[in-house]
Amino acid sequence: MASSKEYLTFIPEQLSGLEDVSYRAMMGEYILYYKGKIVGDIYDDRLLVKPVDAALRLMSDAVREVL
Repeated sequence: MASSKEYLTFIPEQLSGLEDVSYRAMMGEYILYYKGKIVGDIYDDRLLVKPVDAALRLMSDAVREVL
């Protein structure tokens, strides 16, 4: 299932307080960038965050999913 346009609009709106957030289509889904670096992706109407040290520390209670 591909991500909906509504969800693709929702995520950038939630991140609107940050500068230089963008996304690009990639193989039917979207790669999310912050200041030119990949921080995650939008896949099947889910935001998947790249599991770097800072994200793991700040989101320690988040459910992790292995793809």
